[in-house]
Amino acid sequence: MDEATGEARLSGLPGLRGMEHVGITVPDLEEATRFFVEVIGCEVFYDIGPISDEQGDWMLRQLNVPPRTRIHKLRFFRCGHGSNFELFEYEAPEQRQEPPRNCDIGGHHLAFYVDDFDAALEHLRAHGVTVLGEPTVRDSGPSAGQTWVYFLSPWGMQLELVSFPEGKGYEKLTERRLWHPAYPEQ
Repeated sequence: MDEATGEARLSGLPGLRGMEHVGITVPDLEEATRFFVEVIGCEVFYDIGPISDEQGDWMLRQLNVPPRTRIHKLRFFRCGHGSNFELFEYEAPEQRQEPPRNCDIGGHHLAFYVDDFDAALEHLRAHGVTVLGEPTVRDSGPSAGQTWVYFLSPWGMQLELVSFPEGKGYEKLTERRLWHPAYPEQ
């Protein structure tokens, strides 16, 4: 029994409630903030930094980065009813400048759920955002009912616009549900 939730727990982290945040490194924190606030609609909460350890190995031990790495600043955001996220602006020896592709180890993307896919897509295009290809509409399988398209941040990070206002196909097969930002209480 998990004491925090009162639910039976067979495996995993004791007391797990869910994902609290995702952290992402960006090349320019101010540019990224403008994009996530003005184009996406997220809200800034607070900043921390600078963070460094000029003499010791704290950065290596705690963050698995080279010891002389410096975090100029990190910033926390909230975006609708989804997980929080933090953006980091690092300076590090031998820092890679290219964002990973989805096919690369460590590749990732953030997906933003919207109620009106067409209006959101038009909004991205009106702001000069690079949209990759055309929207894909799933009409069969567990994701039936979902429409999605990838797009890029100004620095090349992969993002996704997604919507399934009538639900997904898998919902007809089970009572269990994936978390959904339109119904965060479920």
